[in-house]
Amino acid sequence: MPRTHSEDGPGIELSDYYPPRPSSSASVDSDSGPEARTTKTDHQERQPLIPASSSASSPSTPRHSCGGGVYQAASSSSRRRAYIPRPAAAALSDADEDSVFDFIMEKVRDTKVAYYLDKLAVESEPGLTTAQLMLFNHDLKPVEPERRQWGPWNFVGFWVADSFNINTWMISSSMIVAGLSWWQSWLCVWIGYAISAAFVCSTGRIGAMYHIPFPVVSRSSFGIWGALWPVFNRAAMACIWYGVQAWIGGNCVYLMIRAIWNDWRPDNIHNGIPASGTNTVMFTSFFLFWAGSLPAIWFPVHKIRHLFTVKAYFVPTAGVSFFIWAIVRAKGIGPIVHQPGTAHGSALGWQMVKGIMSSIANFATLIVNDPDFARFAQKPRDALWSQLFTIPIGFAVTSFIGIIVSSSSTVIFGGAPIWNPLDLLERFLIEGGSGQRFGVFVIATAFTLAQLGTNIAANSVSAGTDMTALLPRFLNIRRGGYICALVGLAMCPWNLLKSSNSFTTYLSAYSVFLSSIAGVIVADYYAVRRGYLDVRQLYSARPAAPYYFALGVHWRGYAAYVAGILVNVVGFAGAVGRTVPVGAAYVYDLNFFAGFIVAAVVYVALCRLSPVPACSERWLEVGDEIRNVSVAYGAD
Repeated sequence: MPRTHSEDGPGIELSDYYPPRPSSSASVDSDSGPEARTTKTDHQERQPLIPASSSASSPSTPRHSCGGGVYQAASSSSRRRAYIPRPAAAALSDADEDSVFDFIMEKVRDTKVAYYLDKLAVESEPGLTTAQLMLFNHDLKPVEPERRQWGPWNFVGFWVADSFNINTWMISSSMIVAGLSWWQSWLCVWIGYAISAAFVCSTGRIGAMYHIPFPVVSRSSFGIWGALWPVFNRAAMACIWYGVQAWIGGNCVYLMIRAIWNDWRPDNIHNGIPASGTNTVMFTSFFLFWAGSLPAIWFPVHKIRHLFTVKAYFVPTAGVSFFIWAIVRAKGIGPIVHQPGTAHGSALGWQMVKGIMSSIANFATLIVNDPDFARFAQKPRDALWSQLFTIPIGFAVTSFIGIIVSSSSTVIFGGAPIWNPLDLLERFLIEGGSGQRFGVFVIATAFTLAQLGTNIAANSVSAGTDMTALLPRFLNIRRGGYICALVGLAMCPWNLLKSSNSFTTYLSAYSVFLSSIAGVIVADYYAVRRGYLDVRQLYSARPAAPYYFALGVHWRGYAAYVAGILVNVVGFAGAVGRTVPVGAAYVYDLNFFAGFIVAAVVYVALCRLSPVPACSERWLEVGDEIRNVSVAYGAD
């Protein structure tokens, strides 16, 4: 089978960029033809990612190619063999690879700056080059078996705990504000979160199989250095969400304090920050929640599963209690289920579409970052069915409670539905006696715990992992989590939550960017590479490495990413008040689908027209064989 070439240059053997390993033996692959033959000598043989005890036992194993590269599957008697296109820059020596980084380091060596930088550096594998120190640390490495402690019930508890948060309640209830009836809103939630679960499992599979986080996963589709931009995008979203969830948590703390001390009210305490958009009472409550969350960021990811177990029992119980309380105050469920929606005809149809898309947009960050948690799965299947069913059920139950409670507010107090459940609790607090005040305190305490768990799981860990990838020499997940908390404090999140309309507009806007990223990653793994990733090369900054592409940036991935954004640009202008064609507005109503599908289709098309290396012609996942991976050049 003759070698093929891509635009990047002639093919080379993987042994050309894998480090040499001493050996006195030689072996020949069983495939016929001169280009299918590989002789391993003292200076050529390398240690494969798959150990010799691999379950593939046939001495003659199939070859797989994708455009400019051919891959020989590993077996017990035949080492894996492949070749990839050599970029023009592949002629650079190992010293040349680090020349830019070493030049910079040489300028600051033996200075006070270098001394303090060395003190700030995090733990990393010895023997790494300067370039590799920009790609690798303990929190970015494939999770070793000892830390793979998440079983299926841990994922169930994680999503049950995460589903009971105020934001989910607010998004579902805002559909009623838009004119839907309670059952129409609930149907939108079921559909939206079922679709979200499928997206989550599609990205989580990569992390569960290869035990790598999102920043490393994105390197195969965006390039070793090109992945930094998608990672920054997701980190920014996580930081913003951290601030939003912390502000909502601060509202819970406000209710806890007011249930004990009724004078803790904005109209009773002087506002010393009138120009800020908030007041002293609410900001102080927010700051108390923010400060109280800081100790929880300290714990490593594989140990925080116990927090979600506690939250999974306590918080849903409080949510159901609130649900029953609202039904009793509304004097039964009859008046609630008979309240009609105000939208009809095509307006009803498009409002339901918007409701579905707002549910998916609520999950945009979690869709992209699920590998950050799925990589801790004991087995890949532990992160599949547990997430696929728990997500729609858990979030639908929470949304149902939010919808019914919001609807009941029109019966209890009259007027428009109170879409924020914390506002409804405050109304109960104003009118009730000591018994009702105690009930508000207990429910507010549960919601405070809910916000804490959600912020740690969905935002702090995610942002911390991303920031680790942005500066792995000096940041780990813990440090990144604290930076995320500082950004969440500085961003003034109360401005995003002034009305349900501005909040959902913000969600839709940022989901456009994340949907394009998800589309490229999913298309790369499932359609282009067919499940095959060479994990060690995801940490290689050598120009000849298969994921380096041109200057470390994958132009196909970026072209698809931009295409997914452009399809929604005109519609977004309409969402913020500009006059745009009706068709563009309808496309924007489907913003996550539009961005995801366009990005995925464009990426696959470009990879067919201009093939990429390190692929397989058939489905081939080799992550089960990963144990303790050393990425230093020259290490086995």
